[in-house]
Amino acid sequence: MTALEELFRVPHRTENPYIKDWKGNGGRVIGFTCSYVPEEIIHAAGLLPYRIEARGCRETDLADVYMHRFNCTYARCILQEGLSDRYDFLDGMCLLNGCEQIRRLYEIWDAEHKTDYMYMVTIPHSVYDEGLAWYRDEIFNFKEKLTSDFAVRCSKKDLQNSIQVYNETRRLIRELYELRKTKDVPISGSEALRIVLSAYVMPRETYNELLKLALHEVRSREGNSSYKARLLVGGSAVDGPELFELIEGMGGMIVADTLCCGSRQFDMTVSEDADPLDALTRAYYVKNPCPRMMNEYKSRLKYTIDAAQAASVDGVILQKIVFCDNHAVDGTMLADDLEAAGIPTMVMERDHMLTDTGRLRTRVEAFMERIAGR
Repeated sequence: MTALEELFRVPHRTENPYIKDWKGNGGRVIGFTCSYVPEEIIHAAGLLPYRIEARGCRETDLADVYMHRFNCTYARCILQEGLSDRYDFLDGMCLLNGCEQIRRLYEIWDAEHKTDYMYMVTIPHSVYDEGLAWYRDEIFNFKEKLTSDFAVRCSKKDLQNSIQVYNETRRLIRELYELRKTKDVPISGSEALRIVLSAYVMPRETYNELLKLALHEVRSREGNSSYKARLLVGGSAVDGPELFELIEGMGGMIVADTLCCGSRQFDMTVSEDADPLDALTRAYYVKNPCPRMMNEYKSRLKYTIDAAQAASVDGVILQKIVFCDNHAVDGTMLADDLEAAGIPTMVMERDHMLTDTGRLRTRVEAFMERIAGR
């Protein structure tokens, strides 16, 4: 199996060989749910960060006992997987007050799943000096509680090493994104998403070595220019390739994104010269902000326009999970302003579980007809 094929697999959490090897060697795994959680702290403590996802979830009967059906299906699906014992390999969880539904997920998981270590990092809802100081205190306390509860070390040198490892990931993924900007695209959006998602489910050093080899394979591929339109996808969290596969099955080619698990997570560099905790605080706090951050809409709009123009897209699809209030408001505003900037945009509502694929295909097809050949 080539490195590229290995990264395409994105192994299911219950069959993940990297997790089994890690646990088999006495390692411990910490789950997290938001891109504002500095993975470097978990990594520097000698623990394995694992971004919680709900790939493969097809029902929420257990979760619906605790979360009403007007809660988003992303949070409910994660809870469903936890209540179904598919996250029993976790030794701890770190969630963040990214939205009210994830905050509620934390409370239910803590009460019902009984994971040994639970921690909630809180981050202000806007970017300002006092908020930066608050967030630094929060991640310092997270580091102290983590090292205390697991009896592990997380020194300044450990943090500096982890920052270097994660910066290498960011550099490699940005290189992957650059390769997708060409007219003859050597890798589809769904394939690229699989590669990016693999970063969250295996030891980062292993991932970096695989990605270096995979990039050589991508460069040697013959490019594809037979698509109908080049697309950017933004909006709610996308933790599996199915949505991208549906869109590209209709003739689109996804060449860019503004997703929290995609470009927004990797389109930054943490300073390797400053105090490591200060560097992590500043990089994570002031990076391209999530819709949860108030007064930062102009930054998000600029980031989206810049990404769309850099990849020469024909249109933007802003997908949002039903009952995701943050992206519902943000997506509507972005769509209006992107259209005004001459970038055709569609807002598409969906569930985390892609059960209504017929409706989604019809909407994508209509949008493709509108923008094809621009």
